[in-house]
Amino acid sequence: MWGPDNRIYFISDRDGRMNLFATDLTSKETKQLTTFKDFDIKFPSIGKDSIVFEEAGYIWRYDLASGQAAPIPINVKEDFASGRSALVDASKHTETVNLAPDGERAIVVARGDLFSVPMKEGTARNLSKSSNAHERDAIWSPDGKWIAYNSDVTGENELYVRSQDGKGQPQQVTSGADTYYYKPVWSPDSKKLLWADRLQRLRYVDVASKTVTQVDQDKWGEIQSYNWSPDSQWIAWSRPEENDLTRVYIFAVATKKQTPVTDEWYGSTNVAFSDDGKYLLFASSRDFKPTFAEDEFENVYVDMQRIYLVTLAKDTEPPLGPRSDEVGKAEQKRAKQKEKEGEEKKAEEKKSPSPTPKSSPTPTPEVTPKKPVVVKVDLDGIHDRISGVEIVPGNYSDIRLVDDRIFYLRRTIADQEGEDEGEQDGPDRKAHLCFYSMEDRKETVLGEVNAYQISADGKRMLVKIKKDYAIIDLPKDKLETKDHELKLAGLDMQQDKHAEWNQIYFECWRQMRDFFYAPNMNGIDWKAMRDKYAAILPFVNHRNDLTYLLGELIGELNNGHTYVGGGERPETPRIKLGLLGAEVSRDPATKAYRVNRILPGENWDKHTRSPLTAQGVNVKVGDYILAINNIPVSGLANLYDALIGTADKQVILRVNSKPSDDGARDVTIVPTADESPLYYLAWVQKNIDYVSKKTNGEVGYLHIPDMGRPGLNEFTKLYFPQIRKKALIVDVRGNGGGFVSPLVIERLRRALVMVGIARNGMPTTDPPQTFLGPMVSLIDEFSASDGDIFPYRFKALGLGKLIGKRTWGGVIGIRDSLPLVDGGQFFKPEFAPYSKEGKGWIIESHGVDPDIVVDNDPAKEFRGEDQQLDRAIQEIQEELKTKRYDLPPVPAYPNRNPTPSS
Repeated sequence: MWGPDNRIYFISDRDGRMNLFATDLTSKETKQLTTFKDFDIKFPSIGKDSIVFEEAGYIWRYDLASGQAAPIPINVKEDFASGRSALVDASKHTETVNLAPDGERAIVVARGDLFSVPMKEGTARNLSKSSNAHERDAIWSPDGKWIAYNSDVTGENELYVRSQDGKGQPQQVTSGADTYYYKPVWSPDSKKLLWADRLQRLRYVDVASKTVTQVDQDKWGEIQSYNWSPDSQWIAWSRPEENDLTRVYIFAVATKKQTPVTDEWYGSTNVAFSDDGKYLLFASSRDFKPTFAEDEFENVYVDMQRIYLVTLAKDTEPPLGPRSDEVGKAEQKRAKQKEKEGEEKKAEEKKSPSPTPKSSPTPTPEVTPKKPVVVKVDLDGIHDRISGVEIVPGNYSDIRLVDDRIFYLRRTIADQEGEDEGEQDGPDRKAHLCFYSMEDRKETVLGEVNAYQISADGKRMLVKIKKDYAIIDLPKDKLETKDHELKLAGLDMQQDKHAEWNQIYFECWRQMRDFFYAPNMNGIDWKAMRDKYAAILPFVNHRNDLTYLLGELIGELNNGHTYVGGGERPETPRIKLGLLGAEVSRDPATKAYRVNRILPGENWDKHTRSPLTAQGVNVKVGDYILAINNIPVSGLANLYDALIGTADKQVILRVNSKPSDDGARDVTIVPTADESPLYYLAWVQKNIDYVSKKTNGEVGYLHIPDMGRPGLNEFTKLYFPQIRKKALIVDVRGNGGGFVSPLVIERLRRALVMVGIARNGMPTTDPPQTFLGPMVSLIDEFSASDGDIFPYRFKALGLGKLIGKRTWGGVIGIRDSLPLVDGGQFFKPEFAPYSKEGKGWIIESHGVDPDIVVDNDPAKEFRGEDQQLDRAIQEIQEELKTKRYDLPPVPAYPNRNPTPSS
């Protein structure tokens, strides 16, 4: 801030806390003006004689003349409507839905509360009514009596059970929690709960005695797949191993002994016991069918999984083994089917009719007792009793074997076609729900869903399709969910906003404690930070206040990738503005708009099409726009007034080479909603042309905007067409990060081993697509995250010089946010790099230093001059003088005639 006293004022955290400083422009002396120790100064603004700023929620005034700062007494009389309690529809923030054992109801976790929702008749009931707690991962007990769930009502994650009808008080079944708990799984006898946690343990608790038993604790990662046998005497799970593959284990509850079921050669996961206890099923990556790239000699393995089953007892007949028709077998099959149908009929007759009136209390579900199952497991030779299900390779999950049908979700690489990047990952991506009949040895595809469950009695199914749920009878053919939708709208709850915001605050604090990469929290007293900022919680009256406060809390860690956002905030209505992909100016005399620049596009691609360059439009630079949809632009305050709401819709432009209607013509265009891809495309092409012109076509240029799928696409599009350039400039300035830098580096570091040639051909590199010349990389302070890691790899591998400015310095990685009650997002830095020599942590909080420091002058950059790019051209041309490499000429062809003529 320019002061009236020939000084520049600014805030800095050079003493560990943001304070006010000033630099005298005459003496060049810098002086600290405030000495706050607990909270940062924020939002300073200068006037003619003072500076005002915020600190710890108070507004302060710093007097320039006296050098004294004092708080300004402000008394705001406001009822803070945004912080009032309210009746809200919790279904907008549905987390999970779990089916009752008989399929008559579902337990829904929405906005941190538990709702019992009927399949058809009856009312939804809020069982918990707890704005001060986050109830989650609710699951119905197989006997229908209890709901188990995670709750943080004590201030820590603990497991609870409560009556399914909401009567009585919940029972806390675990205590002393010290980390984040994942979903619980009931034992089939409804006596125990199995769960995993962030400390990478797998444990179960006896609900009656509250005795906790540890099954496993893995060194390499979290345990994410675990299940019970139908007699509650065995536990199966998969855990990460040292070789980065997951392995299936089995645990005997009686002996507390664990045994590996699969070997270390194939990744195996998604375990499930068959309902009859004869088999253990899992998905495993054992199909090796390489897919080769079109643009380079490279391969990838996709869709490697199929479903496999283990015959647990030696004397159990393999279900998928060879068959032979024998006398009496058909009759045995008919008798078995008749017995099954009789049992189903009895079960239907035992079901009670729906209660009347609709508001009557919810009875405990009448769960028909199953025949007792005794699971026999012969551990000896269990590895040799694995059979594969003959289905197509893919990615398999949610496996359940009911009677002779194996139900599962399958997702293949083909399912990604037509999806945007954000839809290709995560729990809500689409998959095919299928079943495989072991009797018919045939697969049936039921339909596309996002998730499904089968009731404990095996009679009903809950399916999720997009954001909707339905409860249907266990299907035998194509899914039909019409008239079976689960009605979630109207799950009303009384929201105490302040209690909810307090809960979110403390949950976020715990999540950071449990997931942050450094157990010492970077040396910060994390409990003290919790208490320090919690003192401000009573003054939070808006979700934005809470987000700001959380940002200040996690900022104390002095670490990158500590993000907070989202949550329930007032929605701002947005209307898409149609854009022309052009720059225009108004003719002062006629009020027509002159086209000064048309952004080039790639009109075969919907993301980079440029409206005025479409075929048949024929608008040129210098033409005038006279009217839009027959509305003369001369009467508009702004050209874009007539383009509101026209994005991706047909619009008629009246254009002419002069600013008059004489000789004008009408053309139809389709405006775009976003011009930024066109500006980016034009900038990259300008740099390519500039580098080529400056180097006589010898040097290539490419820019990688991020290290995600879009950035990998840009690299692939620009790198291989320039593979035979003599040198290359790799620009990662402004790279927003991601995860693909190893893939880019692998291609750049490919080394020539030999040269190949074919008849009538030219010499080629081996390996193919090997770049031979020198490289440099451009970096700046906006090269972030994996955009930091790329130049570190580039430099460490000796690929070339780094030119520009020190990178952002944030490389400790994150994964998806865990759920918060109002849909907010909170990210924890979890995965940190240190040097291969083990000498210390790298890049974080410093960045990667360039070999040659060049800072673009803003004024020159505004005029189109790129000093960093110019220096890269200079350096690469200098290197070409000594590092130029051309393929050697073809040697004389061999003479292998054993009897050469004399």
